Amino acid sequence: MTTTDVPALHEQIEIAASPAAVWALVADVTRMAEWSPQVTSTRLSDPAATYGVGTRFTNRNVHGELTWTTHAEITRYDEGRALAFRVDENYVTWSFELAPAGEGETGTVLHQRRDAPEGISELSRELTDAFMGGQEAFTASQRAGMRETLEGIRAAAEAHQ
Repeated sequence: MTTTDVPALHEQIEIAASPAAVWALVADVTRMAEWSPQVTSTRLSDPAATYGVGTRFTNRNVHGELTWTTHAEITRYDEGRALAFRVDENYVTWSFELAPAGEGETGTVLHQRRDAPEGISELSRELTDAFMGGQEAFTASQRAGMRETLEGIRAAAEAHQ
């Protein structure tokens, strides 16, 4: 059973680095713990796997004193442009899309989205309500986490320019 009234979340940031430099960071999902306040580690299910649609991985997550593991699969992998993955436990899809900055500018605009086109699992909703302050509070913390993640990616990309 799913609940379909899950708002899409979107944040974006402009980064003073080339799309190739930003892609090199975003495309490696195992680096997410460097920037995300919720993800503490990411491991590929097959350490020898190459990135692409179908690549599976696990995330170790934290929210306050809670920790949990999620399992995900890359559902979109457009080299240099977009990466998306779907989380098995809650049906949510996270994505990153890159675009060159505006005409006459250098750099990259990085978009991060959280979508739930299939709704969210009832179990996930129940756990969020019981242990994470409810849907509204958890959504606010996810939006703040997205901003922090994007800021971290920007800092990493710009440090190597």
